Amino acid sequence: MSDETDRRGHRERLRERFLTGGPTALPDYEMLELLLFGAITRADTKPLAKRLLDRFGSYANVISAAPDDLKAVQGVGDSVLATLKIVRDAALRLAQHELTQRDVISSWQQLIDYCRASMGRENIEQFRLFFLDRKNALIKDEEQQKGTVDQTAVYPREVVKRALELNASAIIMVHNHPSGDTTPSRGDIEMTRLVKEACEKIGITLHDHVIISARDETSFRSLGHL
Repeated sequence: MSDETDRRGHRERLRERFLTGGPTALPDYEMLELLLFGAITRADTKPLAKRLLDRFGSYANVISAAPDDLKAVQGVGDSVLATLKIVRDAALRLAQHELTQRDVISSWQQLIDYCRASMGRENIEQFRLFFLDRKNALIKDEEQQKGTVDQTAVYPREVVKRALELNASAIIMVHNHPSGDTTPSRGDIEMTRLVKEACEKIGITLHDHVIISARDETSFRSLGHL
């Protein structure tokens, strides 16, 4: 039996296991193998799947990794990179769509899960705004700023200006801490106070400000800062 026949047989068996048993039937490295079939058509994808897991630790971390970090792994070219990022984008779009169908405040855990997936693993600080209508339905989810490893500039005037443009009645602010420590800094607390004051002047509610990481989150409202 040729190597080509072996490879085809392995791919067919892996697809069959996935289709009959679902993703829980496959460990992370086999899920990555399966995903990479579309990008690598004529080679064994297992070695690359294992290199990616050795480098990033989990399937979720692989598809969330920065493009430059992925390309540093032997065997990752543009086709592999695009495949990994398409899967991540599809997951984020699905999660975002789910948020638009309901009251965001009453679906708080879904919001946290979406934020963790979209920005919790980022290696630079990112500031995001969720604009809500009077029924707390999502109008718009926007990335406002990106900063250095541990700092991003947020301007209350720009937050309020965008809320008025969208006719929003309420806002939720979210930013990540790449360090993994979600404890608010003095700057975070002061910025939140200034945004709250600016919003109150024009009748917009700041529901919360959340700091997020890959494994944790901190709510300013729960800390008594709002």
